[in-house]
Amino acid sequence: MLIISQLYDKDYKIIFNYACCLILEDDKLIYIGNRKINVYKIKIDACMRIKSCLVASINDSFLWHGRLGYISIDILSKLVKNDLVKGLPHIAFKKKKLCDAFQMDKQMKTSFKRKNHISTNKPLELLHIDLFGSTRTRNISGNRYVFIIIDDFTRVFVIIDDFTRYT
Repeated sequence: MLIISQLYDKDYKIIFNYACCLILEDDKLIYIGNRKINVYKIKIDACMRIKSCLVASINDSFLWHGRLGYISIDILSKLVKNDLVKGLPHIAFKKKKLCDAFQMDKQMKTSFKRKNHISTNKPLELLHIDLFGSTRTRNISGNRYVFIIIDDFTRVFVIIDDFTRYT
């Protein structure tokens, strides 16, 4: 991905029109990007001078944790140790604190208040459905997911944990 603000920060000039975009350095044409549908495509390999704009300069472990899809810190440490990701800086990935995304994901929700009255007039008018999993231990059927359906009118519930019967 080419970030236009990084090019501006490096004193490149970018001109857009309907069919293409021009990238200039000191008013000298460096590269042309062609428009395909609504995206201007530039082959970065053909333009080695611009690659320096795409280098990440911040070596914050939690920033890299987020850039790589909130991958676990243990896996990040292994990637660095074995030099498996090109461009990943050799910094220490320590579990200092929980990242915001992880903390939000692990928060427990409070239960809903119990309803004392039935708000529906007939069976199957309103169904409460929940699918949860993957659980750490498998059930008797060998599955890790459970599907629950509760009818609001009759309060009858169905628990499905063996999906092979329904596929």
